[in-house]
Amino acid sequence: MAPPPTRRTTLKYLLAGTAAVGVAGSLSTLLSSKNASAPAMLKNNLKHSVCRWCFQHLSLEQLCEAARGLGLTGIDLVGPKDWPTLQKYGLDSSMCNGAEINLTDGFNDTRYHTTLLKNYSEMIPLVAKAGYKQLICFSGNRRGMSDETGWANCVKGLTPLLALAAKHNVVLVMELLNSKIDHKDYHCDRTAWGVALAKKLDSPHFKLLFDIYHMQIDEGDVIRNITDNHAYISHYHTAGVPGRHEIDETQELNYPAIMRAIKATGFRGYVAQEFVPTQTDQLAALRQAVQLCDV
Repeated sequence: MAPPPTRRTTLKYLLAGTAAVGVAGSLSTLLSSKNASAPAMLKNNLKHSVCRWCFQHLSLEQLCEAARGLGLTGIDLVGPKDWPTLQKYGLDSSMCNGAEINLTDGFNDTRYHTTLLKNYSEMIPLVAKAGYKQLICFSGNRRGMSDETGWANCVKGLTPLLALAAKHNVVLVMELLNSKIDHKDYHCDRTAWGVALAKKLDSPHFKLLFDIYHMQIDEGDVIRNITDNHAYISHYHTAGVPGRHEIDETQELNYPAIMRAIKATGFRGYVAQEFVPTQTDQLAALRQAVQLCDV
């Protein structure tokens, strides 16, 4: 069976013809307005970013320009080769990537520890040198192993890296992904599983990426899970359920309420838009999403 659409297969999402024209027109309008040089005014109680993979039809330069115009301060899931472009526009690499093997081969399997130790040992100092704070990581797929084995293997693989992360003031952030639809068999597929791992590691340099889309699919009760476990969460991703598209009235989540709950926990980090737009004017969809989350 072919894998479900993910950030690794984004070309499947790109809209043809009229959509591409719409995006170009939207970007042109945004950048040619008299206020294009000044970011949009947001409350910024939460920091706003966007995931690079969702807007591959734009060059990184174009996405940076659009992000600045919309008031965003970061772009997620960008590696070292693209950091100079972000820096040119004064944008943060709000969730760095590039050390992971993939989403399925992760820290829960000792077969990958040697490669992961090498990759992350090289990447952590680069993240710090560039002035960034967060580097993504993944549990990997379960492949029949128990939760206890998965936790033990993750602890074994992550512990030496957390010492390096502490030295460089970097946080390794494990993403919570659903195992029902998009990432079947992924191990860190519940908030409780990720929190249990965080407690075992007992380090401020390990946190969770709470993907609201993924956790709505696998466990629901989003606001309660965020409120109860916010101490272990350092980053959020958005998308509409079902479908991973716009976070507007066509889907089931009440994003303003979720954002108010996040704000109430005292969180002042990044909320990154990770939806795949279906509207012809895709930057208008991004603007609307940011405004809904700017509580």
